[in-house]
Amino acid sequence: MEQKRIVITGGPGTGKTVIINALESSGHYCFHEIIRSMTLEAKKDFNLDTPGTNPIAFVDDSKSFNFNLLHGRLNQYNKAKELDRELVFYDRGMPDVLAYMDYFDQSYEQDFTQICQQNRYDQIFILPPWREIYIQDNERLENYAQATEIHHHLEKTYTALGYDIIEVPFASIAERMNFILHNIQK
Repeated sequence: MEQKRIVITGGPGTGKTVIINALESSGHYCFHEIIRSMTLEAKKDFNLDTPGTNPIAFVDDSKSFNFNLLHGRLNQYNKAKELDRELVFYDRGMPDVLAYMDYFDQSYEQDFTQICQQNRYDQIFILPPWREIYIQDNERLENYAQATEIHHHLEKTYTALGYDIIEVPFASIAERMNFILHNIQK
């Protein structure tokens, strides 16, 4: 059995997590997003009076934060090799780290890009910005305009890495999940 690695990505607040949860509830194996817990941990000692847009503002070493995030996603990628599952879904992929670093105008070494080039996913589904469902919260720091700009960085990054991106249309959770399942390359 050949395993398919499927990334669900998109800017903040596009419905990725609810799609991942629906896929998981229907019996699929899913790796969950790790940035929320990392952001909460980074914010513990930070007195935040007004929302910021960059979780890197809460850490002393942004390069280390991004390195840990990239390697956390690489760890998820490698754990999938141990699974006897035909389909494995990811709430964001390794290239998301590069896209966010580009968005925040942060430099990174070639090893960041090489990790993304050497550890390839089989398909990428992107959820476009959707104003009607967008909610800003304590871990989702971007406003809607920023979320839209991040979406464009994600498209650019995945495309530059040679991926064909499939955009998931606006619809109910079940319809979006079924769209993804019906469009997985066999």
